[in-house]
Amino acid sequence: MTTPQLSMLKPGEILPALEIPITATQIVSGALASQDFEDVHHDKAAANGKGTPDIFMNILTTNGLVGRYLTDWAGPQSSIQRIKLSLGVPNFPGDCMVLSGAVVSIEDAVVEVSFKGKNGLGNHVSGSAWLQLPTSPEQEND
Repeated sequence: MTTPQLSMLKPGEILPALEIPITATQIVSGALASQDFEDVHHDKAAANGKGTPDIFMNILTTNGLVGRYLTDWAGPQSSIQRIKLSLGVPNFPGDCMVLSGAVVSIEDAVVEVSFKGKNGLGNHVSGSAWLQLPTSPEQEND
């Protein structure tokens, strides 16, 4: 994986999409790994009892997947400075979330990216992130 060359980035540049199949195992393990023990993230009967058709992904797992998407694009020499996100429709097992994004602005080696994650029901997540990229070509592909 290589870090994009800062000098080559322009506002409006589209990031490559990333498809993430949503599985029950992913939802349960993400919730447990983030110490979110709410039953709607691991117990289908409890989720049904609270009005949803199945277990659904928690916000911490979503945030982790967004972070993965951004750093996969920005490369190993980048760092996420800030993320602002909002949840929309749930991610249920059996669906697929497609993450997409675009460069909004670039200032002092900090790239602002808007992103969204869409599934079969609509937008699961949307927001903005600010990533610090290396400023010299030698740092970009170390």
